[in-house]
Amino acid sequence: MGFDPWDAAFVADPYPAYKELREQGRAVWCEATGQWLVPHYADVSALLRDRRLGRTYLHRFSHEEFGREAPPPEHEPFHVLNGNGLLDLEDPAHARVRRLVAKAFTPRTVEQLVPAVQRMAGELVGRLRADGGGDLLTVVAEPLPVAVIAELLGVPEADRTLLRPWSADICGMFELRPDEETARRAVRASIEFSAYLRGLIAERRSRPGEDLISGLIAAHDEEGRLSEQEMISTCVLLLNAGHEATVNTTVNGWWALFRNPDQLAALRANRDPEKLSTAVDELMRYDTPLQMFERWVLDDIRIGDTVIPRGAEVALLFGSANRDPARFDDPDALDLVRADNPHLTFGAGIHYCLGAPLARRELEASFGALLADGVPPLRLVEEPQRRDGYVIRGLERMLVEF
Repeated sequence: MGFDPWDAAFVADPYPAYKELREQGRAVWCEATGQWLVPHYADVSALLRDRRLGRTYLHRFSHEEFGREAPPPEHEPFHVLNGNGLLDLEDPAHARVRRLVAKAFTPRTVEQLVPAVQRMAGELVGRLRADGGGDLLTVVAEPLPVAVIAELLGVPEADRTLLRPWSADICGMFELRPDEETARRAVRASIEFSAYLRGLIAERRSRPGEDLISGLIAAHDEEGRLSEQEMISTCVLLLNAGHEATVNTTVNGWWALFRNPDQLAALRANRDPEKLSTAVDELMRYDTPLQMFERWVLDDIRIGDTVIPRGAEVALLFGSANRDPARFDDPDALDLVRADNPHLTFGAGIHYCLGAPLARRELEASFGALLADGVPPLRLVEEPQRRDGYVIRGLERMLVEF
């Protein structure tokens, strides 16, 4: 089985195909996706830091100059929203916006959130126990990070049920070759999400709070350094990225633990904070929630013997890099005490995930609550099914019982 992101068998287990790709070379042309696939850890790590690649090219070239077609006009609401967020901005705009947002993710701020995160995780696990089990995805994995990032931004509790559906529809556009229905849903979600945040920003202007949105408004008013669109796009990115990876790491991680009962038993027997932190990093490496990160080639680059010209697109295969035997001993084994584990799940370079420390704390709280003293062991009710889509790797549901 080769690299085929539209094949259900590949999506279920892409790792054998990644092994074949690594054996084929350092940059492998994929006709089906029109991309150069980069499967090796050393190359992915280096290219994430290489400024000859960009998340966008529009800061330097027009679509015509870059040899690319402009997206359809009807998709504009999605591209305006996405293009003004931290993930797709390039310097100097990226550095300006990131500097303002980073104040909300300092180590001190994150540590202050930990007691609340642990309390919320305990309450969610309590609900799952009260029902004798249920869908781990919707009862625990989704609500925790959504609540945390919404609290940080200042989204009222009554509105938080809106966030996950909008996020899911927008993230559908990050898959390879999304169809028109996916695009329509993403555009509609972009319009609705933007309108909601525009209203929330207006409210915070008149009644500021201690939340991040109020802080961004203050930074804009004092320094004039953040447009309203950048504010909206940044909030959407934080809400989307702030929970998508955490949700999927939770269910992917539990699925890995259920398939490795010896590792689960060892973790349950010794789950002090340091061991739990090490285990969470290994679960992120072992089954990476974001399998591919795409970059445009802004200036010619060489990868091994291959020269990749300006205008091409490279696909940095995080899932393959995190299983590269050149960097990780016995990479296909789940080893929850793996100490040397510089996985690339959070990226690297200027686009390194701003919320990585918070995501780790959320995952430690979630797994810790489910493994705590007095909580009976979980078991699967049925084998979970993979969610459609290759780039964002998750499950449809995970039915469990105690």
